Amino acid sequence: MNTLQLVIADNNMQVVVFALLAATAAMLTVMLVRSIALNRLEHAAKATDNQIDDFLVEVLRSTRIFLALGVAIYVAVHFLVLPQSVKELADRAFIGLLILQSGFWANRGLDFFLRQRLATDEVSSRAARATTRPIVAFIGRVVLWALIGLLLLDNMGLNVTALVASMGIGGIAVALAVQNILGDLFASLSIAIDQPFVVGDFVIVDDLMGTIEHVGLKTTRVRSLGGEQIIFSNNDLLKSRIRNYKRMQERRVVFSVGVTYDTPHDRLEKIPGMIAEAIGSQGSTRFDRAHLKGFGPSSLDYEAVYYVLDPDFNLYMDIQQAINLSLVRSFRESGVEFAFPTHTLHLATAVPSLLQKTVPSVG
Repeated sequence: MNTLQLVIADNNMQVVVFALLAATAAMLTVMLVRSIALNRLEHAAKATDNQIDDFLVEVLRSTRIFLALGVAIYVAVHFLVLPQSVKELADRAFIGLLILQSGFWANRGLDFFLRQRLATDEVSSRAARATTRPIVAFIGRVVLWALIGLLLLDNMGLNVTALVASMGIGGIAVALAVQNILGDLFASLSIAIDQPFVVGDFVIVDDLMGTIEHVGLKTTRVRSLGGEQIIFSNNDLLKSRIRNYKRMQERRVVFSVGVTYDTPHDRLEKIPGMIAEAIGSQGSTRFDRAHLKGFGPSSLDYEAVYYVLDPDFNLYMDIQQAINLSLVRSFRESGVEFAFPTHTLHLATAVPSLLQKTVPSVG
């Protein structure tokens, strides 16, 4: 006789009906307890600022129907007379469903933790969250479900230790074959943790520049000033020299002004003061220095240095424009002329005797 015939022979209709009723009651009890507990926890979460009840609500919402099904099977098995092998199979199925449900609970708990851990009202931190959360969540889920998978295989009776050992040996070969992909994956984790840049930062990498749009597991996408999208490998990007202009706190500006060589000495001495006054009259600036730097081919060159206290590029251009216009007005009022490229050619007078031709005498 096969197993099904043995089950039918050992259990009369009354026992089967009791088993079905018990299974149904167990399933309904689990669903009812979940509904009541979820309702009370939601009310408690709204009334308090404690994050624990919010966490329990999130976890309880991820309870699947197969948990109630597993409980129903476990209860029904104890009402029936079954072979030992069938009981062991039912027990493993019940434990497997519990492990799987635990995975869903842990997954929802991880998501809740990351939301709360990375939650902030600061606008400057939103880009960091947008960069960090997807990468950390992905890696966390991979680790979680890998562990759940190993537990399920162990529950099925497989030798997980031997499996992990064989995977370790094979993993070396796989790692060598996909080392570039793994390098980019670990580079993305490094970007998420160390955050050399986040979404929204303006960066310059070698001779390429643009705004960070997306940081993925393998690549980082940058929107250039021309509008096209530039895609960098994460590993190559971290090996490059990255200039992050979004992290700039203030902007140092150096500019030069050239005046003509025939400018009188007393006016030359006043020019650094004119430059300092033009810079100081602007808001959000800090004057550093202004000096007669040197003697150019066609001008006396002054160099000035100042700081814009805000890193905004448009503000810097507005300030520099105002400084230039102020210097044009000040130089014109003081009689100082801007230099422009000129060349003076000095012609030496030739010796007349060398230019004279020997005229033969006529006799």
